[in-house]
Amino acid sequence: VQLQASGGGLVQAGGSLRLSCAASGSIFGINAMSWYRQAPGKQREMVAIIRRDDSINYADSVKGRFTISRDDAGSKNTVYLQMTSLKPEDTAVYYCNVNKYSRDYWGQGTQVTVSS
Repeated sequence: VQLQASGGGLVQAGGSLRLSCAASGSIFGINAMSWYRQAPGKQREMVAIIRRDDSINYADSVKGRFTISRDDAGSKNTVYLQMTSLKPEDTAVYYCNVNKYSRDYWGQGTQVTVSS
């Protein structure tokens, strides 16, 4: 599975960004697609996950502000993270993750910086 993430950038507090991550290659059997983030000096944390059965979970810190969605059309599975009402504490490198047959695959990371 190959993952290509995009959509990060610099935004002012209160603004919005949309992250995308396209999974290609052997995508059959994907159990879940998710977004993680890692801020400087902090551990990587899960932000949102969408499973094969369409169940979704969010970190408490982003509930009501972030929305994860998925597009399974064609030969790629794409996962999106719509981020609204961004806060400076959302600043981090965001990574997409795919879990397939209990194995994790990671994208290259995209920087999100929220200025106050």
